[in-house]
Amino acid sequence: MIEIENISKNLGEFFLRDISFNIRDGEYFMILGPTGAGKTILLETIAGIYRPDKGKILMDAKDITYIPPKDRNISMVYQDYMLFPHLNVEQNIAFGLKLKKTSKEIIKDKVEKNSKLLNIYHLLHRYPGTLSGGEKQRIAIARAMVIEPYALLLDEPLAALDTQTRDRLRQELKRIHSITKVIIVHVTHNFEEVFSLADSVAVMNEGRIIQVGRPDDIFRKPNCEFVANFVGVENLFKGKSIVENGSAHINIDGVNIFSTNRKSGEAFISIRPEEILISKQPFKSSARNSLKGKIARIVNSGATAKITVDAGVPFNVMITKQSLENMELKEGITAYITFKASAVHIF
Repeated sequence: MIEIENISKNLGEFFLRDISFNIRDGEYFMILGPTGAGKTILLETIAGIYRPDKGKILMDAKDITYIPPKDRNISMVYQDYMLFPHLNVEQNIAFGLKLKKTSKEIIKDKVEKNSKLLNIYHLLHRYPGTLSGGEKQRIAIARAMVIEPYALLLDEPLAALDTQTRDRLRQELKRIHSITKVIIVHVTHNFEEVFSLADSVAVMNEGRIIQVGRPDDIFRKPNCEFVANFVGVENLFKGKSIVENGSAHINIDGVNIFSTNRKSGEAFISIRPEEILISKQPFKSSARNSLKGKIARIVNSGATAKITVDAGVPFNVMITKQSLENMELKEGITAYITFKASAVHIF
């Protein structure tokens, strides 16, 4: 386990402020946040490149806060590969082992093992200048993995790749993690990477950790307006909440919404578009939230369609293209929407 306890670091334009969270053994942990949030500084502080101004870092219950990077058994891979152009692939991968004065037999064995794991064994004789971006990133990951690190830190490793290569390498990372069970801490801006790879996610902003949780919790149950906006919550409203009879009654510009989550006073609510049902006829349903409105906009995105219904406030509804055609929904017509009180997240 890696434990981050009240870490702060001031580098002027970039900084960390009282950051605390834990990463469990074998966990794939991802960090999301806008540019300048402090994500890379956090990785580099865990790696030992920067010493925190305050706080401490524990690895397997051992305080490593002031241990030099070379003695932490942590590897880091950057977006731009950072391969040595004058060394071939085999020499690049073996570099860390040679620094540790590992025997030639062990180096050969580990280079072969890791190059096969990353499907680059056939490239060992090549030089970085002759390789594609995806191949270079595989080599950078192999070089990081060959020393058998306690943790692997990845700073937007897929960002510079084309879509097809990025998708393939994402699957490679998933496979490598399932085989090695190494702790991986991965910085990204890509939500697809989060859902396909992450066990846990931290959202950062202005040098702070804003929320930590499972991907589904972050995207469905944001704890503040910033997280909701950052992860793209479509139905985000502010209103006044009153708790009565075990549930919250929220008034949003005259529209009344019920939630099984309870909070009194000024509050935000969010509802995922796919949680809302739509019909041209009134619903016969036990759901407490049923509203009448007019379809203001339909955006067809191929397999799915997003419908905006003005029911006093604009609700976005996500349905399949087939459902859109079957129900013959069109802009300007009256429509009815309904959603469960349990689908209304309040914060």
